[in-house]
Amino acid sequence: MPENKFVSQFTIAESVVVERLKEDLNDILNQAFGDTQVYNLWGVPLVMDSEDERLKVVLVKFARARNLDFDAAKAMLINTLKWRKEFSTDTILDEEFDQDIFNETIGFLCNTDKQGRPVTYNFYGGLDQNTVFADVNRFIRWRVQLMEKGISHVDFINIDSMVQVHDYKGVSIFGRTANAKQAINTIIKLLQDNYPEFLSTKLFVNIPKWGTVIFRLVRPLLSEATLKKFVICASDNLNETLLTYISQDSLPPIYSNTFG
Repeated sequence: MPENKFVSQFTIAESVVVERLKEDLNDILNQAFGDTQVYNLWGVPLVMDSEDERLKVVLVKFARARNLDFDAAKAMLINTLKWRKEFSTDTILDEEFDQDIFNETIGFLCNTDKQGRPVTYNFYGGLDQNTVFADVNRFIRWRVQLMEKGISHVDFINIDSMVQVHDYKGVSIFGRTANAKQAINTIIKLLQDNYPEFLSTKLFVNIPKWGTVIFRLVRPLLSEATLKKFVICASDNLNETLLTYISQDSLPPIYSNTFG
């Protein structure tokens, strides 16, 4: 079997933390579930003596997310496994949501970028906030399902991350409802805590002028690593920006129809 390209790019420090996490998998599983029964995380078995290099690609995500601090990375993995059990994340792809509310007007998975990474689209303008966010927990489960749909196309061999497009066309300057704020803040933390290093690029498109001003104000508060993944795009640069990352024939109709 050829060497996994992601594993071959690990630094020595990363490899050390990954091996320690791998050696501690039985303890990690025991702390998370109360036993050492094999668990598949995103389709990858968490087995201490596994020779499947995909496991190392999964584990390095937790290591990198905690700046190669072994104890912090181990705690993050344990907490993620606990959360997945409590949230019933492993069956969320089988859940159905009201298509009158949760349809392509608020988000979907569509094709890949030029590197073969899955792309999800989220729309924030023109939403009936009182309907979409009426049940905060329902929205959160829908959003986690969208994340899991994207990861189902990540093989940890050729692809280890995904692209997100966040479209702000039509977003009002008057802000969000209390439920919307709660839902968005909760999902941001949930994704940060349980989906480490899955984001390759986040494209913020159709940003209104007042939105770019706000971003310039908060930019100094963001880490350099985060900023490298963010692309801010006003509507005037929409086509050029999208085509930098995604082939025209891979774009959903809402964007591909804007080209002449």
